[in-house]
Amino acid sequence: MKKISLVLLAILVISTLTAQNKKINIKKSVISWTGKKVTGEHSGTINFKEGTLLFEKKKLTGGTFVADMTTLSNTDQTGKDKAKLEGHLKSSDFFNVGGYKTAELIIKKISEKKDNLYTITADLTLKGKTNPVKFDLQFKGNTASTEFSIDRTKFGIQYGSGSFFDDLGDGTIYDDFDLKVKLAF
Repeated sequence: MKKISLVLLAILVISTLTAQNKKINIKKSVISWTGKKVTGEHSGTINFKEGTLLFEKKKLTGGTFVADMTTLSNTDQTGKDKAKLEGHLKSSDFFNVGGYKTAELIIKKISEKKDNLYTITADLTLKGKTNPVKFDLQFKGNTASTEFSIDRTKFGIQYGSGSFFDDLGDGTIYDDFDLKVKLAF
């Protein structure tokens, strides 16, 4: 019995030395978004609820992140215009935040391009729908960053989309929106 306990303890110590979970600092990590339409664009932020990066032998091996969709904010407007846009983006026309308070990203595949730069394939769940996304993630010290685009219509967000509605003219909102993600851990 003592030998089994020692073996289990040794395995635990070795796995602790080689594998490491790093929680993101949700106060310093942020998601910035930009949505574009024919007549301009809007931008804002979404806060993280939680997130963890998994490393083994100092190499990224996985991760899971949860965004708090209730924090979705517009940063390029003020006053009534800001409140109106935020309300509309949180409505069922867009992200239905009342029904889906979080969005989740789970890393599924990682390819190292070079030191501290990885190509990530992940499952993104937004508004109850899950689709794969692919992006490069650059590490620098205790931070990581990425930029990529998402086709909102793949997540059931069709409001103002020229792909689904005719004769929108100047009211057309482009299907892709851009994300810039900064992680601190």
